[in-house]
Amino acid sequence: MTITETSPVTQEPGAAAPAGQSWTPRLWGVLAVLCAVLFLDGLDVSMVGVALPSIGTELGLSTTSLQWIVNGYVLGYGGLLLLGGRTADLLGRRNVFLAALGVFAVASLVGGLVDNGTLLIVTRFVKGLAAAFTAPTALSILTTTFHEGPARNRALSIFSVFGASGYSSGLILGGLLTSFGWRWTFLTPVPLAVLALVAGIALIPRDKRADEGGHDLVGAVTLTAGMLLAVYTVVSAPERGWLDPVTLGSIVLAVALLVAFVITENKVRHPLIRLGILRVGSIVRANISIIALFGSFLSFQFMMTLYLQDVLHWSPLKMAMALLPIGLLVAFASPFVGKLITRYGTSRLIVSSMVSLSLGYVWFLSTAGDSPKYLVSVLPTMLLLGGGFAFGFSSIMAQATDGIEDAEQGLASGLVQTSGQVGAALVLAVVTALVASDGQGSGDFGQFHPGVNLVTGIAVLGLAFNVLPLLGRRRQPKHA
Repeated sequence: MTITETSPVTQEPGAAAPAGQSWTPRLWGVLAVLCAVLFLDGLDVSMVGVALPSIGTELGLSTTSLQWIVNGYVLGYGGLLLLGGRTADLLGRRNVFLAALGVFAVASLVGGLVDNGTLLIVTRFVKGLAAAFTAPTALSILTTTFHEGPARNRALSIFSVFGASGYSSGLILGGLLTSFGWRWTFLTPVPLAVLALVAGIALIPRDKRADEGGHDLVGAVTLTAGMLLAVYTVVSAPERGWLDPVTLGSIVLAVALLVAFVITENKVRHPLIRLGILRVGSIVRANISIIALFGSFLSFQFMMTLYLQDVLHWSPLKMAMALLPIGLLVAFASPFVGKLITRYGTSRLIVSSMVSLSLGYVWFLSTAGDSPKYLVSVLPTMLLLGGGFAFGFSSIMAQATDGIEDAEQGLASGLVQTSGQVGAALVLAVVTALVASDGQGSGDFGQFHPGVNLVTGIAVLGLAFNVLPLLGRRRQPKHA
């Protein structure tokens, strides 16, 4: 159906479910390819994070240079996601997905062979570009292959399991592979990506390009440049200074580019983003929810990584085992989330997610003190955050894409993933600035408290944005 301002976009309890869909071996094969690519994304990010100290030692990179191995990926990924989703809608999801997967494999290979820090950062940026096309395209292939309702909810749940499994596996593999050499953390994904590429060529059905439409070049340039500049500014501002003329000039230019983008989208015949999609309340809430989920979760995990390694001097493998309960809980719980979405609707599941996240951070703040104990503070927090992520990710993705026409699935999936990535980058940049300004190497968790306070507030705001509409529905007077 065509989505309108008043059209419901999520399947709530009691709604009639679409006709059942037969899960053929080929359908399972397509899902396996999509899950493999999501697994690779999670695997790559976590493995490289564990290997950063070894990379810096061998290549002689400073801490400032090392951060760009991570942020180069974020800039490429977060800045081009919307363009990636729209390109898939116009040029064909299969072609864009396979081409981007090939680029990912080549960039991984080159990254494992170079001996220059600048070239290594370039390969990370290229991999981010590739992921900006594979991520929304994979999700749009999934949402157009599996019928809306129980089949799609089940597929999204399985899809989420592989994302969590990839990140968890990457933490452990990163600790093991780094002992043999950091290059293995770059080279290991290569054969997996090649296998996924071959399977994708054989299994993913061909799709038609859009009958109508065109590339909104002005919109693409202004949006991409504005997003890249905004992320770059926030990432670099803590070191340069928020009142530095370069920082202020970058902020003004980023805002000007994004304003130009909005003006362009209201005038061109074939906009990159149909701005009317943002008038649908459930889609707006889904994008806010993913910012609260990713922004708070990734920032908290970043702080825990610093604390466990730099303050407690844990090994990378021991640190990974401490954080592993999150990934295990997501992996084991996600298969059941699809049925819960079908039964209770996405809105209630997202509220449950935000409650679990908020309770996790509040529990940590109330029990951590200056020297948090693992069994008392860390483990319960990990379990609550894992529950929040398990309930939230699939539900948010379903809410963001339900009721959207196939021609705009790439746009919807790209929009919600852009919100998550860029939102997480912005929150992490602010958290890093708070942690750095509160002292270095104090020997306890005190320097991280301001950052934990911030992520707690973000999770609570995410909860409020989802609870208030539900309360409004209950307060509406009933008419005879």
